[in-house]
Formats: sequence, C-alpha cells, structure tokens
Amino acid sequence: MNWIEALILGVLQGLTEFLPVSSSGHIELGKALLGVDIQENLTFTIVVHFATVCSTLVVFRKDIIQLFGGLFAIKWNNETQYISKLILSSVPVVIVGLLFESYIEQFFDGQLIIVGSMLIVTAVMLAFTFYAKSNNRDISYKDAFVIGLAQMIAVMPGISRSGATISTALLLKNKKSEAARFSFLMVLIPILGKVFLDLISGEMANEQTAILPLVVGFIAAFIFGLLACKAMIAIVSKSKLIYFAIYCFIIGVLTLVLS
Repeated sequence: MNWIEALILGVLQGLTEFLPVSSSGHIELGKALLGVDIQENLTFTIVVHFATVCSTLVVFRKDIIQLFGGLFAIKWNNETQYISKLILSSVPVVIVGLLFESYIEQFFDGQLIIVGSMLIVTAVMLAFTFYAKSNNRDISYKDAFVIGLAQMIAVMPGISRSGATISTALLLKNKKSEAARFSFLMVLIPILGKVFLDLISGEMANEQTAILPLVVGFIAAFIFGLLACKAMIAIVSKSKLIYFAIYCFIIGVLTLVLS
C-alpha cells in the first residue's frame, strides 16, 4: 500500500465511520477500486480505527470528562447510570465479535453483492427516521440494549453502524441530540476492545509495514473523522438523514449492478 492509497482509505474511514453510509461498505468498495487488501495489513486497520476513536474523544471530551468525574464519585448518579447504559449497549456486538469473528470476516472479502444489498437495507432504515417523531425521551436501559442490537447487526459490511444506532434511537422516540451522542460514545468500548485484542494477538509482529502510509492514514482518518462527527451531530438535530438514505440506495443499487 502506498501513501496515496492510504490517504484515500483514511479519508473514507474518517468520513464514513460517523456519517450513516457504512464505513465497512465504503472500505470494501475502496479496496475493490484500488485493488488493495487492507485485511492483510492489520496494522493499518488498527491505526485508522484508532484515529476515529481519537476523533470521538476530541469531540466529546467534555462529556467524557464529566462521565468519568461522576464515575469516580462512587455514587449511583446520572453519569454512572449513563456509563452502565453504554456498557449494556456494547454487550451484543462484543458477544458476536468474540463468538463469530471468523465467520463474519468471510463477508469482508470483496463480497460486493452483500455490500450493495446491505447499503439498501441501510437506506431503508434511514428512510424510516423521516417519519420518526421525537418526544424528548431519555435513553432507558431497554433502549440502550435495543440500540446495542442495532450495532450488532451493523457488523455486516454495508450496514452503517451510526445509521443503524441513530435510526433505532430516533424510532424509539429518544431525543435527537441524545441519539447522536449515545451512538458515538457507545462505539468506544467495542472499538477500543478490538484494537487491544489485535495488539496483543501478536499478528502485527509478522508485518513489514511502511511508516508513511500509517502516518498518512491516521492523519486523514482523524481529521475527516473530526469533521464528520461534528457534522453528523448537526445533521441529526435537523432531521436530514433522508438525504443519506437516498445516497445509500443509489450506491447500493450501483454496487449490485457493477458487481
């Protein structure tokens, strides 16, 4: 992988991790167009995923500091309850990741028919939010688990994680601003867990990865992740997800046709 390919894939990862258009689906499309197999480059995958985690930490730094401040107070306060909901929401995807990782990885091997089909599914989910009405409900423990189930489904390439989780939260009639905040914070636990497991697996030790593509990929994913995360918060509050539904539908159909 050269630095130009790393730049393109880093931009794709940064933008699509937060925008409801499926990062996994677009990365698969990018791999097909560029002829690059980043699955064979575990280090690059870890780096760009960590970059988007850093973007989330920067955007929600005040929220995270407040949550940890409440947690260290050793009280069953609002912050402790919120963290409990975040942990609960991560349970489904963690279970699936631990038990079925090798099976799921089979879908990340140029299966463009699956990617196109799942992009259309994402489009349908986003379209439903056009009719969702917020009644300013806070996210309950039940809501957190249901949103976690949506995140679990999004392990399929082409299903947008942010699109699935935010759509589910809105359909459950949660606050629009809270839907985006919870969606972006809930992903920190499984992504950091996956990065940690990959780091200790020892697979990276056998890789000979050039430094420049890693640096370029990280910077691109971080900067564009930062922009996309901030933009997505504003987009959800203004109920503009229908445009992403149209986009996902068009790209999904084109992918099916071209595949």
